[in-house]
Amino acid sequence: MLSTRTRFAIVIALLASLVAVPAVSAAATASERKTVDGVSIYLGIVPAEILRGHPHGHPESDMHGGSPTGGHVYHLIIALFDEQTDKRISDARVSAAISETNHPGHQRKLEPMLIAGTIAYGNYFDLPGSGPYRIVVQIRRAGQPGVIEAEFVFKHARV
Repeated sequence: MLSTRTRFAIVIALLASLVAVPAVSAAATASERKTVDGVSIYLGIVPAEILRGHPHGHPESDMHGGSPTGGHVYHLIIALFDEQTDKRISDARVSAAISETNHPGHQRKLEPMLIAGTIAYGNYFDLPGSGPYRIVVQIRRAGQPGVIEAEFVFKHARV
């Protein structure tokens, strides 16, 4: 049986492999991991074009109110694990703020969603510039004081 970390990595890898489709060949996918205050934070970024390809009624086609239109929309995915127990954290409140150098950013709540039978957090972001983008993820764990914060960098891959 695969661990939840392995399953999440497989899902991100599968989504990344879909980027080879000509309609999204200029888009980028990214994944990265950081550990902060005992929480392993996995970040995945997938072009929204991939999710727009799901048939109507498919769970991914309707998540977060449906995929926004536009050529620079990305789906940000966060998976959280307790570093000590290796168990998925599924009861957190998560948000992400994304900004490009010298441009104001925007912050969104990341909604819980089911991926490979486990909870991850995600939402759509419009990333029209060339980047790099600074992504600051804030995590509030149920029953624990304070905010866990992790910073990531994302840059579009240009073909």
